[in-house]
Amino acid sequence: MVTVVAVASSPLPPLSVMRTLTAWRFAPGVVAVAGGLVGGYGAGVRRWQASGKGPWPRSRTWCFGLGVLVLLLVGCSFVGVYDDTLFWVRAVQNIVLLMVVPMFLAVGAPLTLFASAVSPPVRTRLSRVLHSRPAVLVTLPLVVTVVLVVPILVLYMSPIYEATLRDPVVSGVAGTALAVAGFVYFWTRFRIDPTPRPGSHLVTLAITIVEVVGDAVLGVVVWLGPLIAAGFYTALNRQWGPDPRTDQLLGAGVLWVGGDVVGLPFIGIVLARMVREDEEHARIVDAVLDRGDAGPASAGAEELPGAGAAAEPGTAAGRLWWEDDPQLADRFRHPR
Repeated sequence: MVTVVAVASSPLPPLSVMRTLTAWRFAPGVVAVAGGLVGGYGAGVRRWQASGKGPWPRSRTWCFGLGVLVLLLVGCSFVGVYDDTLFWVRAVQNIVLLMVVPMFLAVGAPLTLFASAVSPPVRTRLSRVLHSRPAVLVTLPLVVTVVLVVPILVLYMSPIYEATLRDPVVSGVAGTALAVAGFVYFWTRFRIDPTPRPGSHLVTLAITIVEVVGDAVLGVVVWLGPLIAAGFYTALNRQWGPDPRTDQLLGAGVLWVGGDVVGLPFIGIVLARMVREDEEHARIVDAVLDRGDAGPASAGAEELPGAGAAAEPGTAAGRLWWEDDPQLADRFRHPR
């Protein structure tokens, strides 16, 4: 039997294994956001297919749908029911909103669909904004790292955390801010959607290390620091479950380890995209070389002593054209 909890602040029974499966609530804000995401994405897919660009990849649709499903789970399942009662449950919710939900949404490439759904003039204006200098500066690796790490640090190290427990509006705003910060990070790091700057997957892996350190710092501070929102949790007069100190220790472990665990599929996606882009670049290079080999034999004549053929513009005499190409020279450099 499913138990529906309408008011999160009402006395709750102990959180048992059965309750993790049967405790649900209706969260209008979460449901509205999820419905808007699904409706917008579905409209974008239909517009993409109607434009004759071919089928939209199902893997992207599944990933986006999984992100929406996870959002519903952390808002409406036992996580949403007990998020104002147990510190560690709120920690799970915040980590998922920051790391899991936006990661799957970003893999779904929603910005590409959005661009295909708007009119050409609007698309042109958006492209100008996307490639403007402010957009490039905001998406610098250092900036997006700060965007990912700082919000959750501020949340737990300031009175904002207790305010999220007392006011559902503040809680919704804070959760939205975490999800947006996470999306900006994953959008610019995966580069599935167009981004203001190309970036580097190697830099992304380095940023991941910084993020791991940030999780560790937050976990240690919460672990060793004073009780957070002690007055609120004491006023609940909860007679079951872990005591406030143990509850916070469990939450510190979630904040510390949870982000690192979520980072594993992130690293896997980055590595897969790095290999795919390298293979695509290799195919482009091979195609360019094949076209060069199929052209006139004048390139080969340059290597013959006494050949009178003039070198191509910008190419030193006696050198092949690809030796001066910045992308091809390193791959086919002559041994010294």
